[in-house]
Amino acid sequence: MTNLFGEFFGTMILLIFGCGVVANCVLKDSKGNGGGWIVIATGWAMGVLLGVFAAIATGAPQADLNPAVTLFKMFLGVYTVPHAIATMFAELAGGIAGGTLCWLLYLPHWEVTEDKGLKLAVFATGPAIRNTFGNLLCEILATALLLIGIFTIFSKGVMGTAGFGAGVGPYMVAMLIWALGLSLGGPTGYALNPARDLGPRIAHAILPIAGKGDSDWAYSWIPVVGPMVGACLAFVVCKGAGII
Repeated sequence: MTNLFGEFFGTMILLIFGCGVVANCVLKDSKGNGGGWIVIATGWAMGVLLGVFAAIATGAPQADLNPAVTLFKMFLGVYTVPHAIATMFAELAGGIAGGTLCWLLYLPHWEVTEDKGLKLAVFATGPAIRNTFGNLLCEILATALLLIGIFTIFSKGVMGTAGFGAGVGPYMVAMLIWALGLSLGGPTGYALNPARDLGPRIAHAILPIAGKGDSDWAYSWIPVVGPMVGACLAFVVCKGAGII
């Protein structure tokens, strides 16, 4: 269980930077207001990179930061079921902590931002067009592509017999996250990660955020269920294609 603090800490770092870049772009009077989608996608990619480094440095060599990744690795035999569940809860707790710290970092900006939807967008994803089937399908397929991409990057054919040098793999995964955000983030905001969405959404619900609205719990199951189903799909594809 030595990985649990690392997973918590790494996911917290991921969410500080991920929620932070959204806050910078959408909250009123922030110096980055209006930065746009490319800035947001880049910030999330960098957040993943820094979160992975933080997790590894604090005792989590797997550095999942994502229950969908943990589920995939459980199928691979990396985790037992109890260890996988504990790891997922550590990631969720990190998501709550990261969302909370983002709120504190942008504390003066919540009151002056009138749009309740923008405040929620800092913490959690939401669909551009609300369509249950379409939104769920997008999260399933995008997360499957995330997992297929990760295990393709770390496949023997790509890494070669010597493997990557220390720290190179996380950069490759960050590029994958960047690409997913730029190419596939439009329909749902590309949660890809239950801890990334549910953790900060819980923070939004419980924090005394000035002028906030509801936390859109009616939608909240999609960025949780979709990525977990996507992980199962990715495992089947990777097995069938000989990637793992």
